[in-house]
Amino acid sequence: MNVLNEWTALACKELGVDPARVDRDLILELTKEVAHGVARPAAPLTAYLLGLAQGAGTAPEDAVARLTVLARNWGQATAQTLTGD
Repeated sequence: MNVLNEWTALACKELGVDPARVDRDLILELTKEVAHGVARPAAPLTAYLLGLAQGAGTAPEDAVARLTVLARNWGQATAQTLTGD
C-alpha cells in the first residue's frame, strides 16, 4: 500500500468517514487546478471548503465542478470582481 492510500484509509478511520465515499482522484485534480490556477495555499483551503460544503448538503461532484470552473477562470473572475463587470 502506498503512503497516500494508507493515509487516506487511516484518516477516514480516524474521522469515521466511509472511504468508499472519498473520490481521492477528484479531490486531487481539483486541488491541482487551484494550486496552479489560483495559488498553492488556496489548494488545502479549497479542500476544507469542499468538506464544509458537503457537510452542508452540497453534492461533492457539483461543488468540485463549480470550484474547478472558478479556478480555471480565476484571472477573469478576479478581473470581473475588481471592475464590477
